[in-house]
Amino acid sequence: MKKRHIDYFLLASVIIISIFGIIMIYSASSIWAEFKYHNAFKYVIQQSLFFAFGLGVIFICTKINLDFIKRKANLILLGCFILLILVLIPGIGTIRNGSRSWFGIGGLGIQPSEFAKLGLIIFVSKYLAHNQKNMRDVKKGALPIFLVIGIFFFLIMLEPDFGTAMVMALTLIALIFISGLKISFFVKLGILGLAGIVALIAAAPYRMARIISFLNPWSDPLGSGYQIIQSLYAIGPGGLLGQGFLNSRQKHFYLPEPQTDFIFSIISEELGFLGVLIVCGFFFFIFYRMLKIALSANDLFCKYLSFGLAFGIFIQAALNLAVVVGLIPVTGVTLPFFSYGGSSLLISMISVGLVLNVSKR
Repeated sequence: MKKRHIDYFLLASVIIISIFGIIMIYSASSIWAEFKYHNAFKYVIQQSLFFAFGLGVIFICTKINLDFIKRKANLILLGCFILLILVLIPGIGTIRNGSRSWFGIGGLGIQPSEFAKLGLIIFVSKYLAHNQKNMRDVKKGALPIFLVIGIFFFLIMLEPDFGTAMVMALTLIALIFISGLKISFFVKLGILGLAGIVALIAAAPYRMARIISFLNPWSDPLGSGYQIIQSLYAIGPGGLLGQGFLNSRQKHFYLPEPQTDFIFSIISEELGFLGVLIVCGFFFFIFYRMLKIALSANDLFCKYLSFGLAFGIFIQAALNLAVVVGLIPVTGVTLPFFSYGGSSLLISMISVGLVLNVSKR
């Protein structure tokens, strides 16, 4: 096998977009950080540390033997399953924003559902590589893997973390779709999925409130519709070139915690349509490079792994952007490489590192 260099275009674009994200985290969080911690650089320092650690993780992932990861896929999935069980136990899991989905370690938090998403992509990639011929048979090929996905989806929904569960499900469905499974199965799965989503919404009043606020945010402007209204107020005045870096008005205690899920609103307000094009352009370029690597991979496991990791980043970014501009209800999904948070950035870096590893092959 001819040894090749890693895809430096992908690596460079990820480094640039991450640094851009750190700069925007400073802009979005400085007012709140100064008020809460008396340190305007609180969040940007922590994110910078996560970024530096993430670069080391990328380097390690490019050196790991992918055959070793393939052999240990079941063990990795078991570890993720145990973490999802542990986080649900009071006293072990920490509640943040109404969800018991974190392990609190000092001032930091680790979100096991993010690691479960990665573990499932690795496991499903191995399964598809080993059962390529059986995937056209729904009972032999598809049902066992969907049963595993269903168990993990259920555990994440118990936290509850609807956003991560949806990203995980859509990513894995997209990955299984390219394996050659009959389209009629996905039509039936889609109908079943819609019925399940309706049931999940009906079972939790706060989800119904989010649907109502999505359809008409001004029906509850100080409650369930507050966040999306403030997001639209940020995006609206952005214009072509924006209000200017550091000149956002919505970050002055109007838009809650703008450095997390709604950081794209601040980017739109300060950098305007030009900033929107830059962010979207970077994501499309990263997705393109990852797909190119996946298509050129000869090993089936590496091919499916690259596709799955590419789908994971792109679907998560697409859902976040759709929420911020009001196209879908609020889901609590972060924007990869931009939103503040160690778990999200680390998983994105691991994903890129593994795909870069494939590019060498």
